[in-house]
Amino acid sequence: MSKKDKHIILGVHITDRIKHAQKVQELLTQYGCNIKTRIGFHDVDGTKCSMNGLLILELIGETKTCDKLAQDLDTLEGVEVQKMIFDHD
Repeated sequence: MSKKDKHIILGVHITDRIKHAQKVQELLTQYGCNIKTRIGFHDVDGTKCSMNGLLILELIGETKTCDKLAQDLDTLEGVEVQKMIFDHD
C-alpha cells in the first residue's frame, strides 16, 4: 500500500498550554513538511482561555516519519497523543 492510500490523523491533547505549548510548537515546526492540516481547539468564554488544548493534525509523508512525530509528541510532559489511520483500498 502506498503512503497516499492512508490518511493519518493525530489527536494531541495538551494540558497546561502555557507550560507545555512551546515544546509542542517546536516539534510541529520540526515536522512542518509532514503536517497537511492543523486545527486547534480550546475553550474560550470571553473572559478566560482554557488551560487545556486539543490539536488535530492530518499528516502526509512516510509512515515512519509520521509515527516518529507521534512518538516525539507523546514523550512530552502534559501531552497525550491518539492516532487514527484510515486505509483506502
